[in-house]
Amino acid sequence: MQIGLLAKRAGVPIDTVRYYERNGILPPPERQASGYRAYDERDVERLRFLRRAKALGFTLVEIRDLLELSSRRDDDMGSLKTAASEKLADVERKLAELSRIRDGLRVLVEACPGHGALQRCPILAALAQEDA
Repeated sequence: MQIGLLAKRAGVPIDTVRYYERNGILPPPERQASGYRAYDERDVERLRFLRRAKALGFTLVEIRDLLELSSRRDDDMGSLKTAASEKLADVERKLAELSRIRDGLRVLVEACPGHGALQRCPILAALAQEDA
C-alpha cells in the first residue's frame, strides 16, 4: 500500500508517517518498481501502536523502548510493566503539580474583585511577591 492509504488506515497524517521514518521509529519501507514506498500491514499496526502510546503520554524515546521490548515476545513482561509503572508515576507527579497550580490560581481568582485599579489587584500583588 502507498503512504496515503497507510496514513488513513493508521489514523495519522502523512507528515507523521514521514516524521517517524526520518526518526527511525518506522522502518524504511521497500520501494516499488515505480519508486513509490510500499507499506504493509505491519506498518499499519506499528503506527497504531505509536498513536496509542503517544495518547498515553509516552515520549518518542520511550515509545522506541516499548517497541524494542515488544519485539522480544519471549521475554518476561516485567520490564514492560516497569516502563508503564514509571510512566504512571510520572503522570501522577504531573497531576499533583497541576492540582497545586489549579488550587493556587483558584485562590487568586477568588481574591480578585475583577474591577477597580489594577495596582490593587491581588493577582498582580501575589505574582510580584518575593519568595519567603
